[in-house]
Amino acid sequence: MTIATEPGHARIIVDALLGTAGSGAPRGTLAIAIEQINAARGHGAVIVSLDLPSGVEADTGHAAQAVHAHLTLTFGTMKRGLLVARDLAGVIAVLDIGLGHAGEGDGAPELVTHPWVRAQVPPILAAAHKGTRKKLAIVGGQPGMAGATILAARAAMRSGIGMVRLVVARESIPVVQEAVPHATAAAWPARDEDVRDAITDWADAVLIGPGLGDSPTSRALVERVLTAWRGPVVVDADALNVFKGDAAHLGTLLAGRPALLTPHSAECARLLGLAVDQVVARRFEIGAELAALAQAAVLLKGVPTVITDRAGVRRVSAAGTPALAAAGSGDLLAGIAATMLAQTGRAAASGAIAAWVHGHAAELASAGRTARGITLDHVERALSGVWALSDGDPEAPVLAELPAVAH
Repeated sequence: MTIATEPGHARIIVDALLGTAGSGAPRGTLAIAIEQINAARGHGAVIVSLDLPSGVEADTGHAAQAVHAHLTLTFGTMKRGLLVARDLAGVIAVLDIGLGHAGEGDGAPELVTHPWVRAQVPPILAAAHKGTRKKLAIVGGQPGMAGATILAARAAMRSGIGMVRLVVARESIPVVQEAVPHATAAAWPARDEDVRDAITDWADAVLIGPGLGDSPTSRALVERVLTAWRGPVVVDADALNVFKGDAAHLGTLLAGRPALLTPHSAECARLLGLAVDQVVARRFEIGAELAALAQAAVLLKGVPTVITDRAGVRRVSAAGTPALAAAGSGDLLAGIAATMLAQTGRAAASGAIAAWVHGHAAELASAGRTARGITLDHVERALSGVWALSDGDPEAPVLAELPAVAH
């Protein structure tokens, strides 16, 4: 099998060597063909893969040796492997091949799309005021880690919240008030009545965890707040870490209210007492186990991000770029999710909206540039453009489209 005698002469190569049933490392003439296709790419050829880049496994995204495509045209539905192997797929377009609604109700995750997000986000009406836009309390910010609460607060403000209160260590109050002058601040509550004064009698939703620290003192604070506050809550970062191996107890604290957990793979592994590679290998399924134990929706961050509600229904967000792989990114995401939870009261939907908006902000910030040199400040500022939700919808026969990942 020969692709081109001289790879530099190829202009466009259509890769249709392997389909969805392919698994394992390519061998023999297939391996040689993949090498030649990638060599042709290096000489300027445009590579278009059909269904998947040859060598990428459809279910897992594993790719021992695979074509590196500029464009992947996949048929009927998005494949899990494409969402994992974004680096190899280039631009991904899902094409309608007449399956209609055949896949609905089969339990497979649904891709979070721009039209879906636009339909879920509540409007801010002309008569709105800061109270109707809701009030969010953010609990965290131990000394030296106040920046996490600052990022969460800024993301919440960029996402349409009406009022923010930062409940932080007393030493962190001057820091957060200087950085976020439009927010109020209060010290960590030492008693149940302090929770009532700072949070219960004021907030519409609570975000707990950014910059909290992982210590017995932190766990006592989380338990105090979650016991006294029974409204909607987003549990993030160290508020998850303090319950390592004890997700069931966290569930007893969260039961009976809209709640969203936002772990990355390592935090999910700690909660469930698993190795990180076990979580990564079961990225699409593991959220249902944690959701059942913790009695909350779960937003498992990563590539891709998987959002699972308490009933086990899943959505997948593939928005984002490597610019989000930086300290503080999760704090921005948590601030967006908590704003949506305060305004909608729906935990899983809020997580899915936040994951897509957060990722799309990174895509806007990275447009025309590589991820190197893009900071979270760029991502935060890009949020204003995302919320317009004015991007054009895909045109038939394209069902969904994902941009190439900017490196």
